[in-house]
Amino acid sequence: MDYINKIFLGDCEDVLKTLPDNSVDLIFTSPPYADQRRNTYGGINPDEYVAWFLPKAKQFLRVLKPSGTFVLNIKERVVNGERHTYVIELIVEMRKQGWFWTEEFMWHKKNSYPGKWPNRFRDNWERLIQFNKTKKFNMYQDAVMVPVGDWAKERLAKLSQTDQTRDESKVGSGFGKNVSNWLGRDLVYPNNVIHMATECYNRNHSAAFPIELPKWFIKLFTQPGDLVLDPFVGSGTTAVAAIELARKYCGIDISPEYVEISRDRIGETQIRLPIIAEHQASFQTNKSLKSLSQEEQ
Repeated sequence: MDYINKIFLGDCEDVLKTLPDNSVDLIFTSPPYADQRRNTYGGINPDEYVAWFLPKAKQFLRVLKPSGTFVLNIKERVVNGERHTYVIELIVEMRKQGWFWTEEFMWHKKNSYPGKWPNRFRDNWERLIQFNKTKKFNMYQDAVMVPVGDWAKERLAKLSQTDQTRDESKVGSGFGKNVSNWLGRDLVYPNNVIHMATECYNRNHSAAFPIELPKWFIKLFTQPGDLVLDPFVGSGTTAVAAIELARKYCGIDISPEYVEISRDRIGETQIRLPIIAEHQASFQTNKSLKSLSQEEQ
């Protein structure tokens, strides 16, 4: 089956069975959170979430390349006054399934609105959990380097003797640093907290995220020409991010409305980026693009 640069309508668990083993470089997705997106996904009960997700994760594991990465954007819900444990339980069960729980990133939502609750503060962050098939995987850290920051002006102005060697952590964590390594550098590697606003394409989509979020991970874990899969593609943000970064995409969603939105949005992106549109002309499925092609004839 031709699956490159396609958006499929259907349950990802079923659609992915038609994809070959070890064919995807990066899976980036935000599945429906427990008890949300009731109209499209039925609103999965928190107690049933792990059982619902694991068969899908089994297909993710099969189609992902040994050098690939799976990034899961998810957040626990509050049930009966406490955080439910389904995300933690899911991590444990996925490790039993054969996944490595490599890292966890935090998406800090810079522009979330204030609020007041009787027993907690407003959620201002979400998890981005990194899973891998093997301990050795593709990672291009230089692609996401950030400016060194103002701290360097004073901190590097006068280095102590300790700063010029690897200074081991005093708490015995195994981490250490050599501050002198950053002399004269304009860029440094980021940490695992990603600061981004929540502005997104489809504000009616309950699991939507800003396009810069998948772009950050696409740059970190793939190179141009690699294949990015979003099995809950929604309004197509991950696919558009892949196109804009010269990667291939594959998206799946069970909602006909979201599939149509994704295809339309991809068509708009291809028109806006002529080089990519020309390269992917055979994959244009958007109605407006078909009309445009007929007019040209």
